[in-house]
Amino acid sequence: MTIFTIGFTQKSAERFFDLVCGSGARRLVDVRLRNASQLSGFAKRDDMAFFLAKICGIGYISEPLLAPEPAMLDAYRGRRINWDQYAAEYLGLLAGRKVDETVPSDLIDDSILLCSEDRPERCHRRLAAEYFAAAWGGVEIRHLR
Repeated sequence: MTIFTIGFTQKSAERFFDLVCGSGARRLVDVRLRNASQLSGFAKRDDMAFFLAKICGIGYISEPLLAPEPAMLDAYRGRRINWDQYAAEYLGLLAGRKVDETVPSDLIDDSILLCSEDRPERCHRRLAAEYFAAAWGGVEIRHLR
């Protein structure tokens, strides 16, 4: 099983779609809490689904079970909690939601987890991919940069 991850910020649309199309993934799974914001530019939910189908010929799905809770994300962005606290809360949220049981592995296999952060080091998409890898085993994680 391969799980890809990508963030859209600090990438042009050309770079983003080159990475996605060249990955070999069969779909993109949007794990953002706020995926319809005007701040998302070309990555707004409905636009993303259209572009992925037209440009890359792959599917799009939003999976809110992999999004953080609003208060958790706001606390991290507002610097009321640090990265380690945020990561622990988010991993606890995934465990509480039993995403390794409720999100089908065939949905995640050969899919790209999308979030906004440019790099995976401090992004919940990496944590979600690692959570699945630990739960399911035999998972390769590839971060598209």
